[in-house]
Amino acid sequence: MAQSGPEFSMAEFLGAISDTVRPSSARPIVVTAGELEPLPAGQVHNPTTLSIAGKLPTATFEIFRQSIPPGLSSDMQRHHHETVHFVIAGEGHSEVEDETASWSAGDFVYTPPWTWHRHYNDSTEHPVEFLTIENSRLLGLLGVGRRQSAGLATVEEARARFGEDERQHHPQPHGSTAEESPA
Repeated sequence: MAQSGPEFSMAEFLGAISDTVRPSSARPIVVTAGELEPLPAGQVHNPTTLSIAGKLPTATFEIFRQSIPPGLSSDMQRHHHETVHFVIAGEGHSEVEDETASWSAGDFVYTPPWTWHRHYNDSTEHPVEFLTIENSRLLGLLGVGRRQSAGLATVEEARARFGEDERQHHPQPHGSTAEESPA
């Protein structure tokens, strides 16, 4: 059964779900907006604001609220985890390697693993608000979580800085000397 992509079948997916589900005791089940924990500015290598729903007892994924100020962008980065941004408000575009795609409120933006990417707010008046979901926690538990930031650079500048061979074969581990950035 295909888990995703063009061969995905909803009937096969639903048919594979077990009738027996044991309730979990993980709590809290609600984290309020006021309980989101902002990441320190020194850990975010761009002008965005990132707040994590760290009190949620998720074991395999992280959830962030991300704001990109008017006319600005995130940093050029890549990481081993997959990320989905749900656009709560605003409009902009994303560069993912050599592709550019526009998005607006209500859209989902997918970032594949280990691809250079950067998200831009195209408005000069209003911030972009994302709900960002990534499976970084799972990869971290498995010891394979990696992340690199090239700062406010282009894809070409990031490739030049980190090298094509390194991009494909030798990613630096989280906590290395390369600049790192969440989300």
